Amino acid sequence: MQHVSIHNLLTLANVPNARTITSMTESVPFPWAVVIPVKVLARAKSRLAALAGTRRGELALALASDTVAAVLACREVSHVLVVTDDLVAGREVSVLGASVVPDEPGDGLNAALAHGASVAGLRWPDTGIAALSADLPALRPAELGRALRAAAAWPSAFVADAQGSGTTLYTVAPGASFQPRFGLGSRALHASGGTVELDLAGVPGLRRDVDTPADLREAVTLGAGARTAALAGELLRDFSRG
Repeated sequence: MQHVSIHNLLTLANVPNARTITSMTESVPFPWAVVIPVKVLARAKSRLAALAGTRRGELALALASDTVAAVLACREVSHVLVVTDDLVAGREVSVLGASVVPDEPGDGLNAALAHGASVAGLRWPDTGIAALSADLPALRPAELGRALRAAAAWPSAFVADAQGSGTTLYTVAPGASFQPRFGLGSRALHASGGTVELDLAGVPGLRRDVDTPADLREAVTLGAGARTAALAGELLRDFSRG
């Protein structure tokens, strides 16, 4: 393993005993199953309603599809499991090559992820489990691979979002307890629970989740996937004119 820098995150998250890892291992001792939650499209991305209007569900599907496609192309990933109750989204990601299970708990994001992790653990017991946001259209397979190689050295790890308060990736090694804390202030919540933060340089697509028009513009600038790029070009052009 390369040099590992560990320091206190009190100044960032105001939590004790948190650690940040700034480098990665060179290889992965086990494969990864990645769990991706996808909301029912009609209820997804409400903060993009002013931009997308009646095409909001279409945009949410494009974001998720580009995310799933990037994950499937990551060589460190052996399985992709999408948790969704949306038939259209489920069909689309199935065509791409992901497995799909319904959101049986129906009790929010973390419950959906825990359900997906449970299914993944039963199907693929020797894999690490990673939970990934479904709105990372500029994600590159190599970025995810770097993060997973780094995460393999720790029982649990996470990557913060571009804003610095949220989380886009949460991982656990095989057999470790899966305790996702996505939602408002998730960076601090994950760190306070003893999860190691992976502060890796050069992974902007992994950090750039999309919740606002400004986020979408940035994702396009970074290089969004084909589905998002095509739709965003139309929506952002019309939005600017309006």
